[in-house]
Order: sequence, then structure tokens, then C-alpha cells
Amino acid sequence: MYNSDVEALDAFAQKYKDLKAEISKIIVGQDEVVSNILISIFSDGHSLLIGVPGLAKTLTVHTIAQILDLSFSRIQFTPDLMPSDIIGSEILDESRNFKFNRGPVFSNIILADEINRTPPKTQSALLEAMQERTVTVAGQRHKLDLPFFVLATQNPIEQEGTYPLPEAQLDRFMFSITLDYPTFAEEIQVVKTTTAGTKAELNKRLSATEILYFQQLMRKIPIADNVLEYAVRLATKTRPNRPDSLPMVNNYIAWGAGPRASQYLVLGAKCHAATKGKYSPDIDDVKAVALPILRHRVFKNYKAEAEGLSIEKIITDLM
Repeated sequence: MYNSDVEALDAFAQKYKDLKAEISKIIVGQDEVVSNILISIFSDGHSLLIGVPGLAKTLTVHTIAQILDLSFSRIQFTPDLMPSDIIGSEILDESRNFKFNRGPVFSNIILADEINRTPPKTQSALLEAMQERTVTVAGQRHKLDLPFFVLATQNPIEQEGTYPLPEAQLDRFMFSITLDYPTFAEEIQVVKTTTAGTKAELNKRLSATEILYFQQLMRKIPIADNVLEYAVRLATKTRPNRPDSLPMVNNYIAWGAGPRASQYLVLGAKCHAATKGKYSPDIDDVKAVALPILRHRVFKNYKAEAEGLSIEKIITDLM
């Protein structure tokens, strides 16, 4: 596709700018949110978007799906949703033979809307798909189409009738992305564009083949030993009750991030560097992706809760 990895990285940086420009036709502001979603896609990871209603979580995912030449499914998670509603089920065809009827998980991009509104049994139906890129029905494994991403949304308020995601499933998400309210100027622009009756036309910018190529390219990016060690050390610093644990960690953290966090810190840093036109990541690239990678993998204890310490503050101090 390209003559060299350097040429490919230059092309990737330009493609990334094109994607951001296309998304900005619909999504006002939320620059960091969009960047993190794209980084997770090119790192072959999944993202969890958390924000109050009306912050364009669903619209952002839908817009990204439109500009990527990929199949897209939206699954609205509700208390009565069953695993078979996600992965599919076996049915009898006209010849009275069992036939597998594919569920909506057989798409490239899955929008799991309000994922915490469905019981754990249904939530876990996504686990195998997210990790293995396969689903198993009646003892038969079915491969999913690649690339495959789960972009899930979650509402931090209205917690009645919700089922918190188990830690094992939270760990499957590369990023936990928090959406904040827009600035006054951004909200003015949002209201202007959404009440004027005009709608921007979106163009397809990237094919499945190109995405798979760039995913492999990200892994080939070289990383200096000191940057790799910084990423791993940052993840291990979150773990309490170890010989080298910091007093702050022992005092405020119940348990810390596992090895998957170290892997994602390195992958995320590589991809973040590539989006900036760099050929190798530095420590600043690790820091740029650390919060969304660690915030859902580090759990504070009652003392931290009582003193009003946020996970973000603890992680920032560790950096």
C-alpha cells in the first residue's frame, strides 16, 4: 500500500486530520473525546463514553460510523435484553435444519447504548466478542468481521435500575472517556447549526482495509526503552500493598490497574504520537492517554471517598 513505514505514517497523520475535519461538520467541540475514540479504533481497542444526556455521545459514535466505510449496528441496552438479541440464535429453517441467525454484533462498529441498563448475563454476551472477536452459539464458534469495535455509552446519573459493569468487562475497554458540557461559545454554535434546518453531508474517508493496515502499522512503531518503562511503571504505581507502593496509593487505592493497562498505555502512546506526525512516542504521549486508560482500572477506597479525592486527581499525582 505504501513504499515505507515512514510514508505510511505520514499518510496516516493526514488521514487522521481528514477524519477530524469531517467529524467537525457535525460535532462541535469535544476535540479530546473524538481524538480518543479514533486512537482506540486505530489501536484495535474499545471505548466507553460516559456523560449526562444531551452531550452527543450517540451522535458522535454515529458520525464516526458514517465517515468510516464500515457496517454499523446500534444496540439499545434495556433490562429485558437477552444475550441472543445481541449475538443471535439458532432457528429452524424451511428444511427443518438448524440455521444460525446472526445478531447485530456481526458488524464492524457496535454502538452499545446505555450498556449499564441491562443485566450482567446480557452484558457478558459482549465479553467474548470484545476480547476474542468471536461468539460461541450452541458450541459453534463464529468469527466476527474485522475491524471490530464496541463503542459503549453510559449515563452517570439516573442510577436506579442500572447494573454496574463488572471489572472484567470494564478492563476490556481501552478507554473510559468522560464527556463534559460544551463551552458557552460551543453551545451557541451547536444551537445555531441544529436549529437552522441545514444538514452537513458526510463523506466516507477510510475503508476497512486501510483501518486494518493502520492498526498493524501502529504496532510496528518503535518505542524507546525509557518511554516503555515509564508506561509500565505508571501502571504498576497504581497497585497498593506492594513493597514499592507509594504511601498515597496504599492510603487511597483499593486495587490498581493490571498488565492490560501497560499494554494499552504503550499502544495508545504510539497512536497518539502518529496522529501528531511523530515517528516514535515520548513520555508526553503516554501522559496524554493515561487518564482515559487508567480511570476505570483504578478503584479508590472508602478513605478516598470520605476525603473527596477523585481517581483523576490520584492518577495525575502519580504522573
